[in-house]
Amino acid sequence: MQKKVESIQLQRNIAAIFSFVLVFVIIMIIAIVNAPTASGPRVMASPQTYFTEVRRTALPFLGAVAIGAIALGYVVARMVYQVWPNKIRRMTMLTAYGFLAPYLLVTMIFTIGVILFALYISFTDYDIFTSPAWVGLANYIKAFEGFVDPTQKDFVQSLYNVAWYSLIVIPLQTGIAILLAALLNTPINFRQFFRTIFYAPSVTSSVVITLIFMWFYLKTGYVNFFFSKVFGLFGVPWENVLWLGDPRGLIQLIVTAFGGNIPSTQWYLRGPSIAWMAIMAQNIFTTAPTFMIMFLAAMQDINPTLYEAAAIDGATKWQQFRKITLPLMRPIILMVVVLGTIGTLQVFDQVYLATSGGPLGTSLTPVFLVFSEALGRLGPIRMGYASALAFILAVIIFSITLFQRKVLERGTEQY
Repeated sequence: MQKKVESIQLQRNIAAIFSFVLVFVIIMIIAIVNAPTASGPRVMASPQTYFTEVRRTALPFLGAVAIGAIALGYVVARMVYQVWPNKIRRMTMLTAYGFLAPYLLVTMIFTIGVILFALYISFTDYDIFTSPAWVGLANYIKAFEGFVDPTQKDFVQSLYNVAWYSLIVIPLQTGIAILLAALLNTPINFRQFFRTIFYAPSVTSSVVITLIFMWFYLKTGYVNFFFSKVFGLFGVPWENVLWLGDPRGLIQLIVTAFGGNIPSTQWYLRGPSIAWMAIMAQNIFTTAPTFMIMFLAAMQDINPTLYEAAAIDGATKWQQFRKITLPLMRPIILMVVVLGTIGTLQVFDQVYLATSGGPLGTSLTPVFLVFSEALGRLGPIRMGYASALAFILAVIIFSITLFQRKVLERGTEQY
């Protein structure tokens, strides 16, 4: 009996040690593959030259990862040590992680490894072709220099732009989606046809939709043609607008109409530009139908007896919608608002294709700025600075999403 206990204990120790070593080795291999080094034919000529470069430039990165690998290896070894004596739990664990192994390896190599790489280089001056130089928090500080230095306002202006984008797009696309869902939830003729037509923009490629809207927004495009005809009915001349090239802000237009002026140094008082609002309109057109489907599914899941009881009590259709439909859809509204917020803060493809951040930076967004800095579109390649911007944006998105959940989730438990 004593020998059996000793044998089980030995097996537990061996399994725990093996698990620790396996996790540590895998993580370190992933770290070596994703190590921040200089690139180019000289470094990538052979494994030997690559490992030489890793030893020369990436030892701090590997050291930081090694500490994390030791901590994770200890957790895994502890779990294996506790589960190993129980045969059923042991087999369940081995089977589960055996099936998960391919996914975990891919995730660790191409997601976690890349995130660790990006986090490390965010504290360095790195242009891909030369070795990273440690600069500490300089990249993060530089991101917010726009508050005191107008010449470094790109990131601050991009946050300002997406703030306006979120404030305008999220309420409008959510409201339009609810109205469309309510319309399509009523017994009207050709309901399936209208559902298909309304949803079509959402399944069309964003690139294709953007190119179509760029055509609409030309000075000789259909948008100006439409306004010229509408204003012409009242005898008012219409001056064609270069929708995607006009930097004038909404508040600026209102102030100018009353004889005022907002100088360029106070760009933050001008509001969203005409170009930016044009992109907003396109985004609402393509995104609202997706949320419409979500709201439609939520409406169809509401028990119809609630409406019957309300009708017997004399409630009008509007009262039923306000007192029954909207409250029961609060969880879906929360999800739509959160998804809409994340989407608006990460807008990229429309900006890349239509305006490239212009005019005068009025359509510049954080994601487009990260892309431009990383690839050197605005000057020299600054991969470290781009990584810092990406992590700042991630923290902002997480914080806003958490706040929205705390506010909008109150009272949804009963639904």
